[in-house]
Amino acid sequence: MMIFIYQNENRETLAPLCCRRSLADLKMAGTTVNDIITTRWEAAVADFADNRILSAPLAFWPSKELLAELAGHRENYILVDADRKPLAWLNVDQSIPEGAPEVLVDEKSFVIRYPWHLLKIHEELLAEIRENKIEGTVRDGVFIDGTLILGEGSVILPGVYIEGVAIIGKNCKIGPNCYFRGYTSLGDKCHVGQAVEVKNSIFMDKVAAGHLSYIGDTIVCSNTNFGAGTITSNFRHDGKNHRSIVCGELIDTGRRKFGSIIGENVHTGIHTSIYPGRKIWADVSTLPGDIVKYDIVND
Repeated sequence: MMIFIYQNENRETLAPLCCRRSLADLKMAGTTVNDIITTRWEAAVADFADNRILSAPLAFWPSKELLAELAGHRENYILVDADRKPLAWLNVDQSIPEGAPEVLVDEKSFVIRYPWHLLKIHEELLAEIRENKIEGTVRDGVFIDGTLILGEGSVILPGVYIEGVAIIGKNCKIGPNCYFRGYTSLGDKCHVGQAVEVKNSIFMDKVAAGHLSYIGDTIVCSNTNFGAGTITSNFRHDGKNHRSIVCGELIDTGRRKFGSIIGENVHTGIHTSIYPGRKIWADVSTLPGDIVKYDIVND
């Protein structure tokens, strides 16, 4: 059985994550989105022994319940959305099978349309991790109150407290005296330093937060540096869901905790404060003391 992942991403609504890279190439949870989606769909065909092809969309997250239902369909089928538009299908080739029965998508599955959808997937993936895998160095004085996956060449210095689940890539330097909580993953060659708190966030490769910062419920693309004292706010005073501007429209994210979406090669000045739900495009820099009240788009 083969799985063919076809590209259906909307780069405009996923910006600034996909300004320079496709959704497939974005890194999180120690791998790429393409590999995450492919592995997810394997559950629908794990017991199939023939040479048919499951064609599935990249920008779609199937629930476990849906995958179990599809695994029970031994004949060709077409997975359709509420408007009866084909999403995925099983056939002898990559074409949509004519006359095959339709399977309606369930409410727990969703199209990956906006950047914050990756946070939801990330939380689900890391919640399933139960065992430590430590290939780097953990110094004395580090406290792990949860689960840690640590890549080769990475070092965690004294005073670091890890609560929840953390995936840290290769050749990273963590600490001293910083705090991880929730579900957090770092790519390769990242640096999180003195008195930095990272909560429920995704760092891609070569992200640095060296001093005195809070980064919560946030996605940070590669080659980004946080100036000392950069703070990402992630909670509204009224406790309501965060909203974010996408293509000129204010969208309810469905999240009560939501920080920022930060593109590649961003540099924040010291003491930058970022309102919740704001996005910063690639190659943008902020000045010391800046308050980011609105999305910053690099034209």
